[in-house]
Amino acid sequence: MNASITAQDLFDQLQERLDLRWVAGQRGQERLLEAVETVARRPSLAGYLNTIYPNKVQILGTEELSWLDGRDARLRWEVIQKIMLFRPLALVISKNQSCPEDLRLAAEESDTPLWVSPRRGHELLNHLQYHLARVLAPRITLHGVFMEIYSIGVLITGESGSGKSELALELITRGHRLVADDAPDFTQIAPDVLDGTCPELLQDLLELRGLGVLNIREMFGDTAVKRNKYLRLIVHLARPDQHPEPNVDQGGMERLTGDLGARSVLDLQVPMITLPVMPGRNLAVLTEAAARIHILRAKGVDPAAMFIARHSHLLERGGP
Repeated sequence: MNASITAQDLFDQLQERLDLRWVAGQRGQERLLEAVETVARRPSLAGYLNTIYPNKVQILGTEELSWLDGRDARLRWEVIQKIMLFRPLALVISKNQSCPEDLRLAAEESDTPLWVSPRRGHELLNHLQYHLARVLAPRITLHGVFMEIYSIGVLITGESGSGKSELALELITRGHRLVADDAPDFTQIAPDVLDGTCPELLQDLLELRGLGVLNIREMFGDTAVKRNKYLRLIVHLARPDQHPEPNVDQGGMERLTGDLGARSVLDLQVPMITLPVMPGRNLAVLTEAAARIHILRAKGVDPAAMFIARHSHLLERGGP
């Protein structure tokens, strides 16, 4: 389902921050803006009055209202009618300026929400652009446990029964933080950034077989949970039958580099490390090590590449 927002929702979410007043077009409260409308179209989400490439939220500052006042009656009427025909989500007048009566009547007749704010135009633009971009950003819900490990966001995935929640609980006891269990939401807030959050229903909760639902905040304190985190790494838990040990002819390099790969999330390639789940393995330590290795690689340090380079140099010298 495409992300969307109504005029009423946008007003409610920003009313206090921007001191908005609704002066006309109340019947247009259900006017809808969908994310699909922002794709492959030139108009922006919010901007100053533009009758050539209309914005979805039109801001009318001092200059825009002065420009309207400089038109003769007929041209002014044509411009106002053109604005209403674009069916913007809302019109916003800045700096508590008086709303022209013809503009108010046109908004009322066309059911176009018309708001007034004491904020300056650039403040309205910044807040509206940022808020709408986040609300309408591409988003997806993934199955797994999302945690903060050594300051980076790590999503633990695997089939049901692979031990994701048990691993998360062990990591929490070792000082790491829970963001979301079972169904974390990820939003693409920038071309290369996925922001992970927890649905309100699951906030602070972790479910384990045999113990039921645990409230991590109540058990371990406020520092054991995190509101959101950027996704940087996926650790996938695989049972041995799903992840056979590679032989020399079938991927022996994996013994040096680890089982590295990537998973596509909202068209972004997120690094993924696969850990086989086997008796006696300390998955918490391995997951911590995976996070540390990822941090080192992000800094340009690759232990496997260093070893291969040393080995090649040794062969070139003809032995030890």
